[in-house]
Amino acid sequence: MTTGRFAPSPTGPLHRGSLVAAVGSWLCARRAGGRWLVRMEDLDTPRVIAGADREILEALRRFKLEWDGEVVYQSKRLHLYEDALRTLRQGGFIFDCACSRADLQRAASAPAQSDPQEPAYPGTCRNGLPPGRAARAIRFRGVDDFVVKRADGLFAYQLAVVVDDAAQGVTQVVRGADLLSSTPRQLALQQSLGYPHPDYVHLPLVTNPDGTKLGKRDGALPLPSLDEAHVRETLHWALAFLGIPVELDTPAQMLKTALKQ
Repeated sequence: MTTGRFAPSPTGPLHRGSLVAAVGSWLCARRAGGRWLVRMEDLDTPRVIAGADREILEALRRFKLEWDGEVVYQSKRLHLYEDALRTLRQGGFIFDCACSRADLQRAASAPAQSDPQEPAYPGTCRNGLPPGRAARAIRFRGVDDFVVKRADGLFAYQLAVVVDDAAQGVTQVVRGADLLSSTPRQLALQQSLGYPHPDYVHLPLVTNPDGTKLGKRDGALPLPSLDEAHVRETLHWALAFLGIPVELDTPAQMLKTALKQ
């Protein structure tokens, strides 16, 4: 059975970009007669906002994007990530790294990287820690040696999402094009851990007029603004953005019509 999922980070209210991802994911799973799961990716605890998870879930309900089963929280699954890290260690797929962000920024000869939030890694610790240096982060060996456990002790998104998708039986991942660069990393982790590969679909990004990615503050959909009329209009806009024209109607009827197209 097809199993899709929507995995927001509870760092603020649902926004237009995440709504498009949720609608696209829900439609793909439901059209296939499959399940649709919701998972809260709350590992980055310094950025989590109290109550944001409940606000996101209530917003999904208002848009009639009902999910199957219990909502999973990554913060309650740390033992699974530890087990996966142990497996990777035993297979020689990861290595300890002593480099700080400042160290990486000083490595000015590194080529341009696909992820602007993570400086390119020059391979300093790939064959062992430099003398006198202690391990800070843990990196995956290959595919740009990305981090799987951060220097602050938090598990990285790349590892957690792969473990959770496998544990939940996810077969279909529909998400924004901003995560396209993450896909080869996740495929590499899945192969190393012996996990199956879901099918990946990347949707166009919702952008600001200047072409930059829409952020939570730019397109936020806080609950006080989600009255019945706003919900209808916003869902109608999201479906049109995905290339699914429907007549303005109740959210349930618009989704029902969209499923037939």
